[in-house]
Amino acid sequence: MLKLVECPRDAMQGWHRMISTDEKVQYLNSLLKVGFDTIDFGSFVSPKAIPQMADTKDVIPRLQLSGSRSKLLAIVANLRGAEEAVVFDEINYLGFPFSISETFQLRNTNKTIAESLEQVHSMQELCIKNRKELVIYISMGFGNPYGDPYSPEIVLQYVEEMVKMDIGIISLADTVGVADPATISGLFKHLIPAYPDVEIGAHFHASPYNWEEKVLAAYEQGCKRFDSSIKGIGGCPMAKDELVGNLATENLIAFCHQRKEPLSLDMTALRGTQRLADAVFKA
Repeated sequence: MLKLVECPRDAMQGWHRMISTDEKVQYLNSLLKVGFDTIDFGSFVSPKAIPQMADTKDVIPRLQLSGSRSKLLAIVANLRGAEEAVVFDEINYLGFPFSISETFQLRNTNKTIAESLEQVHSMQELCIKNRKELVIYISMGFGNPYGDPYSPEIVLQYVEEMVKMDIGIISLADTVGVADPATISGLFKHLIPAYPDVEIGAHFHASPYNWEEKVLAAYEQGCKRFDSSIKGIGGCPMAKDELVGNLATENLIAFCHQRKEPLSLDMTALRGTQRLADAVFKA
């Protein structure tokens, strides 16, 4: 069975209108009824950098987790954010964006790649101590717009670094939507058999016109973990001025149905969430 990771945090973080805490709570509680494996619900980052996520701590105690099978994932940008996140029993996973583009790592986390590797080591120790699991996103995993060095071999090098630190979930992120099917296929074809004990996932940013070829390229090589967001809303506001949309959850579900992949989702709850999204993500 595929693991679907719903990413309302990614949808909300760059939204032009400030979304109130009450709206976030209502939307997240609606998502918790659907049955996604994981919900990437918020982040512990500088409120100056991502003001939309400044109320993550206030949202957590209002989430209706009882009866939901979904686990919670929070994004952190540094060790301080990780230290803030691990105190919440409700959180299962901490996600860290590790960019293989030096320019973007500095822009996104104010750390070099070398400094970020040290951060990953410290965060992994912190997660183990606090019974959390660290999820590493290989950001700019399919190329970057800055002219920084990129090749599949560079991706493989840093995945190997993460495996050495016993990271159990690594997701390749198409941060600016530049991934091509051949590169996707080649990376997953190598990584999935090379690391059978590591969950290798995909976090694609894509337009409504090229999402399927990206998903298919990873799926055919055995990828079983996909991130998406309702209606494809979102993107990384730290990457460039114009957001590239996320993979739409609706498209991913249709993809699974076409291939007879079993999904344990409450479709009635999903339709309710879709209607709510129209109100939350209004112009």
